[in-house]
Amino acid sequence: GLDFSRCYPVDSMNKRAVMWDLNYFKYYFLKTSGVEFDEDKLEDDFDRLASYIVSLDTGTFMYRDFQSRNVMTLDGQPWFIDFQGGRRGPYHYDIVSFLWQAKANFPDWLRERLLDVYIESASRYIAIDRRRFDEELRYVRLLRILQVLGAYGFRGRIERKPHFLQSIPKALENLRELLTEPLDEYAYLNSVLNKLVKEEATDEAYDGLTVKVASFGFRKHGIPEDNSGNGGGFVFDCRAIHNPGRYDDYKSLTGLDREVIEFLEREDDMHRFLEHAFALVDASVERYIKRGFQHLMVSFGCTGGQHRSVYSAERMARHLHEKYNVRIVVDHIEQNVHKVINPK
Repeated sequence: GLDFSRCYPVDSMNKRAVMWDLNYFKYYFLKTSGVEFDEDKLEDDFDRLASYIVSLDTGTFMYRDFQSRNVMTLDGQPWFIDFQGGRRGPYHYDIVSFLWQAKANFPDWLRERLLDVYIESASRYIAIDRRRFDEELRYVRLLRILQVLGAYGFRGRIERKPHFLQSIPKALENLRELLTEPLDEYAYLNSVLNKLVKEEATDEAYDGLTVKVASFGFRKHGIPEDNSGNGGGFVFDCRAIHNPGRYDDYKSLTGLDREVIEFLEREDDMHRFLEHAFALVDASVERYIKRGFQHLMVSFGCTGGQHRSVYSAERMARHLHEKYNVRIVVDHIEQNVHKVINPK
């Protein structure tokens, strides 16, 4: 009797809604990880996975963000909050949201016990084939993990909120566990995800010096925070350098584009500016390596974080990679570009 037309923003977990979640992962987590992939092949697998997910629609209400932070107790009774994204969808989704949430870290035995309880309770309302349910559950788990990683990428890597960054390793562990059995039906997606968990594992295991090089706009987000917890580092102001953004030919481009690069490389002021910046940062990098330090942050700011700061950050990253055997993390904050350059 529930009127799903009153659900917002959509009444059901339709194919377009599933593709939103998959592309959320692609743009805000996969692309920010630096893993290379063929977008056409990935979209083909996304399309087939989305078609499969919507075929599971059981006509039930799907809470969608059913996890422990949205369950509160009052006088010993549970109450649910933050269900405004609910819609019609598969009954598998909410149990996945709850049991595989990144920070819950349920042991396998408890997760299996709670799955049994869920099936037993739900079977009062709908006939459930347990073997088929378990087979379908795996692909709903995959969708939820990718959606969650997209959210963590956006909130953590783009909006710079540490709470979400802290949840990424556990979410990747859930993905790694899922991939122990290959996703044969989605071979290209399977290969990309395996590269992703391997790349991220390499990052987690690295214990040498990581230099984070960022570009930003003073008028937008301002000086970026150092999420390593150490603070400090360098902030260089590029605004005294001739700005290509003042000219129509360059307004839609960034410091990653050849035309802007050539413009700035003709500027003597830019060369002198970077020579001084390189000298200052080199001295710290050499000292940090000798003392076994693990984090240094170098940020370049200009008016909008689009031309001069992006170019300068790219030059600094290339300089440090060529001169020192350290890991470089590049963040162009206003351009939503994140990449990792591992040691040689």
